[in-house]
Amino acid sequence: MNAYIDLLKTPGIARIIAAQLTARLPSGMLSLAILLHVEQIHDSYGAAGLVLAATSVGQAVAGPLTSRWMGIWGMRKVLILTLVISATAIFTIALAPLSVGMFMVVGLIGGLSNPPVQPAVRTIYPKMVNSKQLTPLFSLDASAQEIIWVAGPVVATFIAVQISTTLAILVAGAFLILGGIWFIASPEVGQVRIPRSKRSFGTVLRKPPVMLATITGFLLVGAASAVEASVVAVFGHGGPQAGIVLGIWAIGSLFGGLFLGHLPIGPWALARRMLIVFVGMALAMIYLDFWWLAIMLLIAGIGIAPAFAVIFAIVSASVKFSDTAEAYGWVGTGQLIGAALGSAIAGFLIDANGPIGGFWAATVIAALGVLVPTLLRGWHPDLRGKDASPIPDTEPISTLRQ
Repeated sequence: MNAYIDLLKTPGIARIIAAQLTARLPSGMLSLAILLHVEQIHDSYGAAGLVLAATSVGQAVAGPLTSRWMGIWGMRKVLILTLVISATAIFTIALAPLSVGMFMVVGLIGGLSNPPVQPAVRTIYPKMVNSKQLTPLFSLDASAQEIIWVAGPVVATFIAVQISTTLAILVAGAFLILGGIWFIASPEVGQVRIPRSKRSFGTVLRKPPVMLATITGFLLVGAASAVEASVVAVFGHGGPQAGIVLGIWAIGSLFGGLFLGHLPIGPWALARRMLIVFVGMALAMIYLDFWWLAIMLLIAGIGIAPAFAVIFAIVSASVKFSDTAEAYGWVGTGQLIGAALGSAIAGFLIDANGPIGGFWAATVIAALGVLVPTLLRGWHPDLRGKDASPIPDTEPISTLRQ
């Protein structure tokens, strides 16, 4: 814990973490809010899953592109443009009584314009701390982002159930605007320049660690999205139980990241953390009771933030600084495609078999999430005792003044 305390004392770290968390809080709110909103209007979890899938597909397509654009036009210009379009799409979903098809179109636009805050901040981090602090910073970031999944589902469910689904989406949009402005105004966003990459678009995916991180992130988030839809289906619209269970799940991830984040990152690191996720999800579907789900998902959550921390670290250590934003964009794309497929598959299985169908999907996807890093452990760099900083570019780059 002393390492995390020292990190938070580093100038700018606490502020930029808080700003990016505020800007990304809608990520923890919108899935549930839109799921409840569309299901309430069209009386179908399948339809709601399709809208979420369209949104996630848009984000997946845009992720690497907008991340790479930051190296061409600068972070602020790209963030401002995407923020304006994304917020407009969110407010349209909240206020316009659309057909399922039109909900999907607007969701796709919102996804395509999702501000690339996550790639931006993870590109900035190596320029704010020394090499020894970088891996703990990735772990702290992965743990801190669980606040999104603790507060987001609880706030979204409470507002949607107690007041209205429309207001829940509007509140998420407000957080996006306020947090986005705060993050964009951060000095680091203007001081760190991403060099223009000399490699063609998509070349960074040929790096085995980037591909491993992308595939595993795809499976991890796919399983998580299926669980999210399943928990909502278990408890329905009758109360705040779904948000509370998902919040407890995220608390498990928060503590897992804080207490396991210091462990050395060897070739088996990702597989071991994914095994924790799989075990918790597999046990959760045995008994769809509030407390049983809460405890089992708490266990599953313990592996989530540590798995993300490993993903961030192996990507950072494997690419040049000029390619980090695009690399994280591809990793984000993998996660968003996973969210799209996880939500859609779970939605249709829930319609056909009840909530247990969604848990079947989550468990199978999580099992694949253990298998892939096990079979591809040769792609996993051994970072024990090594620096996780990006490979330096040969040309001079702008860094923060110390």
